[in-house]
Amino acid sequence: MKYLISSLALSAAAFVAPNKPAPTRTVTVVDRPVTTSRNAYYVSNQAPLQPEFLVKLPIGAIKPAGWLRENLDRQANGLAGHLGQISIWLTKKDNAWLSKTGKGEYGWEELPYWLKGYGDMAYVLNRPDMLAETKIWLDGTINSQRDNGDFGPIVMKNGKRDLWAQMLMLWCLQSSYEHKPDPRILTLMTRYFAWQSTIPDDQFLEDYWENSRGGDNLFSVYWLYNRTKNPKLLDLGTKIHNNTANWRQANKLPNLHNVNIAQCFREPATYYLQSNEASDLKATYRDYNMVRERFGQVPGGMWGGDENSRPGYDDPRQAVETCGMVEQMASDELLMRFTGDPFWAENCEDVAFNTLPAAFMPDYRSLRYLTAPNMVVSDSKNHSPGLQNEGPFLMMNPFSSRCCQHNHSNGWVYYAENLWMATPDNGLAAVLYNASSVTAKVGDGPGGVPQMVTLKQETNYPFEEQVRMTVQTAKPVAFPLYLRVPAWCRNPTVRINGQVVKADAKPGQYIVVTETWKQGDKITLDLPMHLAVRTWDKNKNSVSVNYGPLTFSTKIEQEFRKEDSKKTAIGDSKWQPNADPTQWPSYEIYPKSAWNYGLVLNGSKPEESFTVVKKKGVANTFPFTPDAAPITLTAKARKIPGWGVDQYGLCAVLPQSPVATTEPLETITLVPMGTTRLRISAFPVVR
Repeated sequence: MKYLISSLALSAAAFVAPNKPAPTRTVTVVDRPVTTSRNAYYVSNQAPLQPEFLVKLPIGAIKPAGWLRENLDRQANGLAGHLGQISIWLTKKDNAWLSKTGKGEYGWEELPYWLKGYGDMAYVLNRPDMLAETKIWLDGTINSQRDNGDFGPIVMKNGKRDLWAQMLMLWCLQSSYEHKPDPRILTLMTRYFAWQSTIPDDQFLEDYWENSRGGDNLFSVYWLYNRTKNPKLLDLGTKIHNNTANWRQANKLPNLHNVNIAQCFREPATYYLQSNEASDLKATYRDYNMVRERFGQVPGGMWGGDENSRPGYDDPRQAVETCGMVEQMASDELLMRFTGDPFWAENCEDVAFNTLPAAFMPDYRSLRYLTAPNMVVSDSKNHSPGLQNEGPFLMMNPFSSRCCQHNHSNGWVYYAENLWMATPDNGLAAVLYNASSVTAKVGDGPGGVPQMVTLKQETNYPFEEQVRMTVQTAKPVAFPLYLRVPAWCRNPTVRINGQVVKADAKPGQYIVVTETWKQGDKITLDLPMHLAVRTWDKNKNSVSVNYGPLTFSTKIEQEFRKEDSKKTAIGDSKWQPNADPTQWPSYEIYPKSAWNYGLVLNGSKPEESFTVVKKKGVANTFPFTPDAAPITLTAKARKIPGWGVDQYGLCAVLPQSPVATTEPLETITLVPMGTTRLRISAFPVVR
C-alpha cells in the first residue's frame, strides 16, 4: 500500500486566490488558503515566521454539539473530570507544582498532562467547578516562578535540569491565555525563556524525554513571539532546534517510542516556520510515511507500535498507546495550521473516528493503555513478547497507565477547538466537520472594523453525508467561507439557500464561497460517501473496508467482566488513599462470538461485496458502541479455522491472503471500527 500525500509546493503561485469579498457571490476552488495577507483579528505567525494557512480561534469561540459534546460531557463526568480525587500525583499536599522552592513529593509530567485536557474542557464546557480547579493549579504554577525565571518542579536527571514537564505546563498556560488573556502568563513565559537561553548547550535538553520532545518547547517559543515580537525568542528557537533529537534523518528515527513518534515528527515542520527550509517541512512528511511503511500498514490512522515499535512486528495485532493517539491528533491539528494541507485533517479524522473511541469504556470511567486494529481479547494478562510491554496493558482500568491515565483527556477537546479556523483573508474555514457553532470576527468592514458572526453547523457526520450551516449576523457582511472536501469524496455539492452553486472541486481541496452573508442564510454541503476497499500489500494482502471516513470491523459479541481496579493495575500506578475502586471498576473483555473470518470479495469490484445498512430515526447522541452504530455493513465471509488466539493470548498474526478454507459461506455484520472494544479491522481474503 503506497501512501499518497498532498503536494509540497507551498509557493503562492501554487494556489488559486479567491476573489476579495464582494456583494456578488464568487465560488472558487483552492488547494490552500492564500497567505499573502495575515488575518487582521486573530493572532497568527508574525514575520519573519512563515505565515499560517489556517489560524486558531480563541478557546470558547467554538461550541461543540452532538456526539462530540456528549463525549466531552462523559469525560468531564468520568475519569478525566475526577482524576484529581484519584491520582496521587494530583494531590495538592506536598505537590511541587504549588511550591515556590520547586520541591515536593509529587511533581513531574502527570499534573500538566492532565491539566492540558481538563483545563481546556473547563473552558469549552464552561463548567464552574472545573474552572475553579483549573485556576488553583494555574495560579499555583504562576506563583511558583523563582527569581531566575525558572518555575515549577525542579527535576534533575543525571545532574542536569529536566525541562520536559515544564513543556507541558506551558501548553496549559497558553490555553488559559487563549481563553482569557492574563498578562501574568506572558510575563512568566518571557522570564522563563530568558532563563532557558542561559543554559549551556551541553546541559540543555539532554534527557531522553525532553530531548525527543523539544518541539513542544519550540512551539511555545513561537506562541510567545507572536504576542511579544521579542527577537531574542527566535535565537532561543534555533537553540532549541539544535539541541532537540534529530527528526530530519532520511532513513532513521531518533527512537521508536510510539508517543515520541506521534508527537515529535512534527518538530521539523515547526522549525520550518522559522528556517523557511523546504527540507525541514519535507522531513515531517517523510517521518509520517516512514513509520507507517516500516511498522505496519493498518487501518485507523496509526501504526503497530505497542509502546516501542519493533522491526518485524507490524501485524495489525500490534497496538498503540492511547497517549500516541491523542498526540497524533494534536500533531495533525498543528500541521493543518502550518501547511493548510487537508491531508492532516484526513489523518486526524481517521484517528478520531476509528481508533480513539475504542480505547475507552463507553462511560469514559476507564481506559486501556494499548489498543490494536485487530484485537480479540482485552484482559489483565501479560502478553509479552507478542506485545512489547510486559504487564496488564490490555486492561480497561482507571488506575493504570500512568501517562495515558493523565494525558488522554486532551484528545476530544483539542479536536473541538480545531473544528473551525480563521483564514488569512479574514474568513472562516470548516476544517473538521461536526455539529457545533462558531462565533468569530470576519470581513473587512468600514474602516477595517470587524463584524461578529455565528455559524451554526448541524450534522451527524461522520455517520451522515450532509452538513447544514446557518448564518447568524446582525447585518450583512462579506467574507469567504472555506469548505474542506474530504479525500474520499468525489462529488461534493454546495447549496446556498437551496440553490446549487457550481464548484468543480477535487478530493482534498477547499471550496471557497465568498459573498455578502445575511441573517438566516443557509449553506448545505453534501458529501456523498462511497464504499472502498484498501489492500495492505505489505501486511499479507489483507484488506480494510471504508464507507466515507469510517473504517469497519467485525461485530464481535462482547462479555465484560468487572474486576478490582487496584488488583489489576500496572505496577507503577499510584492513587490517593481514599480512591474507591468499587466506584471505579476495571473490565476484562472477551469475545462471545466468532471473529476469525476471511472476507469473500468480488474480484473486479470488491466494493460491491458489501451492503450499507443505515438506521432510521433520531441519531444516538453516543454512537460509539456496536449496537448504537448508525451505519453497519453486511458482507459474505468464511471462517478460517487455523487463525485463532496464539501462544501469547493475542489474535494470531494474519494469514497470507488469499486463504483457502472449506468452511460454509456466512453473512456477517461489520460495524464502525470506533464503536468496538474488540474488533478485526484488517481482514484476510478467502478464495
